[in-house]
Amino acid sequence: MLYNLLYPLADQMPVFNLFRYITFRTGGAIITSLILAFVLGPSLIRWLRSKQSEGQPIREDGPESHLLTKKGTPTMGGLLLLISTSIATLLWADLTNAYVWAVLLVTIGYGFLGFLDDFLKVSKKNTKGLPGKIKLLGQFSIAAIAAFWISYNTADPLSTALAFPFFKNYLLDLGWFFVPFAMFVMVGASNSVNLTDGLDGLAIVPVMIAAASFALITYLIGNVQFAEYLQVHYVAGSGELTIFLGALVGAGLGFLWYNAPPAMVFMGDTGSLALGGALGAVSVVTKHELVLAIIGGLFVLETLSVIIQVGSFKLTGKRVFRMAPLHHHFEKKGWQEPTIVIRFWIIAVILALVGLATLKLR
Repeated sequence: MLYNLLYPLADQMPVFNLFRYITFRTGGAIITSLILAFVLGPSLIRWLRSKQSEGQPIREDGPESHLLTKKGTPTMGGLLLLISTSIATLLWADLTNAYVWAVLLVTIGYGFLGFLDDFLKVSKKNTKGLPGKIKLLGQFSIAAIAAFWISYNTADPLSTALAFPFFKNYLLDLGWFFVPFAMFVMVGASNSVNLTDGLDGLAIVPVMIAAASFALITYLIGNVQFAEYLQVHYVAGSGELTIFLGALVGAGLGFLWYNAPPAMVFMGDTGSLALGGALGAVSVVTKHELVLAIIGGLFVLETLSVIIQVGSFKLTGKRVFRMAPLHHHFEKKGWQEPTIVIRFWIIAVILALVGLATLKLR
């Protein structure tokens, strides 16, 4: 909004020429979303606590310590992330950019589904929220609209293509299969982050790490000169998503203030579904879907642990892990919560560095 209002005045007032720079507007988005999170956080948490007398329902089959340490903590804190990120993006991004609206559609749409899920859990006072089939139907429907929109606004030959890390020229044209593939990426990323969100601060920091990594990717591939130098595929207009990702990092920092152990609020499905979906949508725009699997490798590991656990139990009657997702396995082994969280953060940083290395290793 600020870009669309003020940048056209640059001829009369050269100071507004600053708004042409993505780096300047990204910095503005980070600061804006961070301030919004700090300002709105206390009031939102008080409001959530007043509406949720018993806080987020705790799984009875989960770690026994959670019944003591997590009970009474309100959920739906993802609202803080959604509000802060959306306002900052609308203020600082170019609102004529189609990719901005596609990513916002997925973020807010998945956030709404998560909110319905959290609301049903809190109101019914159990861990069963929105039925899984309805949730997946909603996720795939939103992803389908976003995938069509992204493909329509992307120039050929990238519109339906899949790029591969480490290969500078090779593109696989998925044709009509691009939309189902993009849908799978967005829904898969969304639910992977959701599975990771099980300990105080565990999900939000890896999300910020992934968002910061993709902010660099969007900035580079959205600039024709940098893209040519790095020999990556240039996606015109994708650089504008750097502002969105900056806003997400700022909002994440503000949310972490209240989510750090011991958490004053949980993000709930409201936040985890939205954040994962946002990362998935950005990866589809930038043609870095496979790189997301590396940068977001922690989310992949958490998801695989659940798949392996369920598959093993159904096939053999035996469990591979003491509990799934993976972070609960380490809780059962006696690791302290802060130890698990910080070590998982370290893993997220290492994987992000590996993912970013693909930009040059071609």
